Amino acid sequence: MSQLLEPFREAYRNMQLLPLLEESELEKFWVEYGTETMEELEQLVEDSPYNNSKIIFAGHRGCGKSTLLAKFGRKMADRYFVVLFSISDSIEMSDVNHINILFAIAVRLMEEADKQKINIKSSIKEEFYKWFAKHTRTEIKQFKAETSAGFDLFEIIAGKLKADANLRDEIKQEFGKKISDLINRINEIAAVVQNASRKDVLVVIDDLDKIDLGVARQVYEENVKALFQPNFTIIFTVPISALREVRMAGTLVAETNDQILTLPVSKLFKQGESRIPNSVPIPEPTAILTDVMYKRISQDLIEPEIVKKIVIYSGGVLRELVRITNQCCRICLRLIRRQPDDLEIKINAEVLQEAITNIRIDFDTRIGSADYAVLKETYQNFQPNDSKEQRFLDLLHALYVLEYRNSDGWYDIHPIVTELLQRKGIIMDNG
Repeated sequence: MSQLLEPFREAYRNMQLLPLLEESELEKFWVEYGTETMEELEQLVEDSPYNNSKIIFAGHRGCGKSTLLAKFGRKMADRYFVVLFSISDSIEMSDVNHINILFAIAVRLMEEADKQKINIKSSIKEEFYKWFAKHTRTEIKQFKAETSAGFDLFEIIAGKLKADANLRDEIKQEFGKKISDLINRINEIAAVVQNASRKDVLVVIDDLDKIDLGVARQVYEENVKALFQPNFTIIFTVPISALREVRMAGTLVAETNDQILTLPVSKLFKQGESRIPNSVPIPEPTAILTDVMYKRISQDLIEPEIVKKIVIYSGGVLRELVRITNQCCRICLRLIRRQPDDLEIKINAEVLQEAITNIRIDFDTRIGSADYAVLKETYQNFQPNDSKEQRFLDLLHALYVLEYRNSDGWYDIHPIVTELLQRKGIIMDNG
């Protein structure tokens, strides 16, 4: 067996497209980024005149929001009772609505209180148990039997909420006409937890940025007043495309008192400079993304100039940096099995080109001629013809288009998609 097999396996595992959520993962892979964004989040939470702020957090998929929120939650945990959870772990993403988001908040509040062994009076806890039992079609005896056997009560409830579509529908039907009953119960739970922990409650809901734009409208525009009624601070994630819709963005600005924060993509080039042959990327973001690479893969496994190329191909998006390198590791692992005696295998120009080709084909298979017209317009003008058009919003959501910011906001095309457009003759090759 080749001695390269295990190092590449480790690198491949390190390059999974998952956020860093556990303390051990953060310690191993964390690289300082988004410092200003973290400071802005802290300011919005700490300096609000009330303890019930609602904060909107957006950014491109894969720009590092989940990892940053996990780091932020740990930072704030000494001052706040922090409940951070992914909506995808609580509800089937196709079935997200404001009611089951609120119900999930109630479940996760109690789950975190149990995990932290918050001392809640048994009579009050029993009352909460009965309420959850009633609304999740579970017998109290079953609860007690499962918890005495070592199962976590609210993990069981969370599992039922995610897995049982009929249960979610019943909850929606029951509270649809009396949402105030659900909100009152959430506020009661939060007040008990706050008094017992002696900390203000801070809830952070991740992965709501992954819902479809139509669902986002239903949640954040049509039912935002109900969603924002709990009497404690909540950070909601939203799709970046949602902030390009005038009505939805206007609603969120009004309902949050303009407490909207966007984690920007790392800007590797000033506007237009990436199209100049042999242009040099901006040192600071390049160094950060290079550090991300070397935290996850040994320098012996990749040629130095290839690291720079992968950084540029990523467009400044953390997820794309990891995805490209993951593809390269997969190719190298196949080469190692094919040529076990070759100890010179590493990520080189040939391997990178194969990985880019695979990703380019994936991009190509998902779009059609109308999308290419939008991409061409955006490439030529750094803006689409209509930034509110659904087709453009879909391309933005899916990372075909990337948004950058300096004194003005502007858009560019994902570098791999740019190559795709050049190969099709839709835009000129500037190389």
